[in-house]
Amino acid sequence: MIKPKKKPTVSSNIDGNAYAIMAITEKALRKAGADNEYIEQYRTEAMKGDYNHLLATTMNYVSFN
Repeated sequence: MIKPKKKPTVSSNIDGNAYAIMAITEKALRKAGADNEYIEQYRTEAMKGDYNHLLATTMNYVSFN
């Protein structure tokens, strides 16, 4: 599993839709050098709970500006 060297930053001005948040996060992780295994780990963890869990998990993987 390859993690990004630095936590990627995404715009906070995004659609609040859960799928949009996940897509933007996955794109940022990929661009920062994360491999598919790391991105799948994010996806699995993010979908384990409700919307608030998704947001909390996403904030563990990326920063918002």
